[in-house]
Amino acid sequence: MGEQRVCRIRPNSKQTSYVTAGSDRTIEGVHCAEMAMVCLTDFEEYAKAHLSKATWDYYAAGADECCTRDDNLLAYKRIRLRPRILRDVSVSDTRTTVQGKEISFPVGIAPTAFHCLAWHEGEVATARATEGLNTCYITSTYSTCSVEEIVAAAPSGYRWFQLYVYRERKLSEQLVHRVEALGYKALVLTVDVPYTGKRRNDIRNQFRLPPHLKVKNFEGVFEETSVPEEYGIPANTLDPSISWKDIYWLQSITRLPIIIKGILTKEDAELAVEHGVQGIIVSNHGGRQLDGGPASVHAKHIPHNFTLEKEFVINSHTV
Repeated sequence: MGEQRVCRIRPNSKQTSYVTAGSDRTIEGVHCAEMAMVCLTDFEEYAKAHLSKATWDYYAAGADECCTRDDNLLAYKRIRLRPRILRDVSVSDTRTTVQGKEISFPVGIAPTAFHCLAWHEGEVATARATEGLNTCYITSTYSTCSVEEIVAAAPSGYRWFQLYVYRERKLSEQLVHRVEALGYKALVLTVDVPYTGKRRNDIRNQFRLPPHLKVKNFEGVFEETSVPEEYGIPANTLDPSISWKDIYWLQSITRLPIIIKGILTKEDAELAVEHGVQGIIVSNHGGRQLDGGPASVHAKHIPHNFTLEKEFVINSHTV
């Protein structure tokens, strides 16, 4: 038999090597056709080593002292399984449904911004991957690819659209009509950003999108202005007066199901049901908004079956 080689890209190094199976001998500098990264931590370390500091800090950011961001990770590590044995697991099926649509397993892609900072294809690559896995992709308003480009790249994909409410309501309304016409299946209204969280590393780095990237869904919308930029659009564009009455406004302009993202308490979950939404996403915005809140998975007193008609999702990391 010929010599077996395992491809390895060292997470903390840009150097590629082959490792000869059964020995410690490596052949340095040989082209590696496939990355030997097997878990999310591997990808995270690789990204940290290869992205610019400002880009990495943006992706990794939490608000203020990052206590809630860190608690999100620790909370999952504290969860312990309660295994049962002799249950015949020769056949397993991870399929489930969300908003009546069957998906291959109960994990979707949360809305995250600026994918082109990490990879030139950006959100269109994310859309193709999600389509291939047959799960749900929640497209961010702050995408570096337009909603039209994302649909063209993965026409059969199952997509929801994440929405903010802006001071100029026409901006939100136009986005709603665009995605509804394109076949997006639900709106995910982010409700925990009346103001952008204080992400200290972004402030230190004076984070801005590089000149070749834009928030594509707003391309051509904002005229040249002296107003400082905040994450790709003029600062103070978000509407801090958003309230429960805006759920009724949103229902008046669309037939799409409305999912509220940013719920952390039983009281707000009940109010969401009273206002006729079709689901909630329990989320602290990845700890990027309000530092000191609970880890999403530990949000207390929200029963997983709080109503038979609504759907409940836990989301711990978003941008």
